[in-house]
Amino acid sequence: MKIAVVTGTSTGIGFETSLHLARNGYSVFAGMRNTAKAQPLIDAAKAESLPVQVLQMDVTDADSLQTAFATIHAQGDVSLLVNNAGIGGATPLELTPEVEHRQIFETNYFGTINCIQAVLPSMRKNGTGDIVNISSIVGILATPNQIAYSASKYAVEGASEALAHEVYRFGVRVYCVEPGVVATSIFDNSASATRYDKTSPYQPIMRRNGKMYATGFKAPASPHQVADAILTAVTQPTYQFRWPVGVDADGICAGRAKITAEDWIKMGDDLSDTEYNDRFKQYFNIQL
Repeated sequence: MKIAVVTGTSTGIGFETSLHLARNGYSVFAGMRNTAKAQPLIDAAKAESLPVQVLQMDVTDADSLQTAFATIHAQGDVSLLVNNAGIGGATPLELTPEVEHRQIFETNYFGTINCIQAVLPSMRKNGTGDIVNISSIVGILATPNQIAYSASKYAVEGASEALAHEVYRFGVRVYCVEPGVVATSIFDNSASATRYDKTSPYQPIMRRNGKMYATGFKAPASPHQVADAILTAVTQPTYQFRWPVGVDADGICAGRAKITAEDWIKMGDDLSDTEYNDRFKQYFNIQL
């Protein structure tokens, strides 16, 4: 049985991915920072007799990762790594504290890199392995009011594409999964790093950013859809690097490739709601 490691598994995408992979031939190590939240996953796996083992794993802590991967490697080499652990936030750059900006990068970018470095040597030596990095549509469309989060996902995209090239000849495959709005708890978990102020000069940007997500929540992707995309990516015979998930992800990923940076930047002008919404519809086929 192949070994898979999934990070950020207490809820949402990581939770569903752990179960979905275990149903489909993987022995899963489910990493989570706070194992006090592990019981729902343990119970779900037990109910179906699935091979899921929960491990304490803080992707920003070297000692935690060393201990977790020592346990994993004692049972075999990792065939599949899914880097899902992540945190968000929604605040204009001028108002984003440096400590929050750095924490988002520590988790979303460096946490991903740390886990990749833990599994890559054995994958390279074995001549096989899959690394799936959970990115986002904000890693495709540079998103105002979410600069720290967007930049961290851009960094994941860039590192993933370069790494995919770097390890291709070793038989290791790297994938970016790019969900749009997904019905998970990430928005609740990032509430402390989300600021909305009606008196702020950035209020129109804050409101437009909120409208984009509100529209996504009308027809959100499910964590299971993301889990299914992950499994499809690593099992289909033809290699595909990028995997948008969700109606909004499809629209934004397709539209971004067809417009210039200047087209997108100029949407930050003092536009009426009608003007802004019309352009968003024109570019991304999404009605705000």
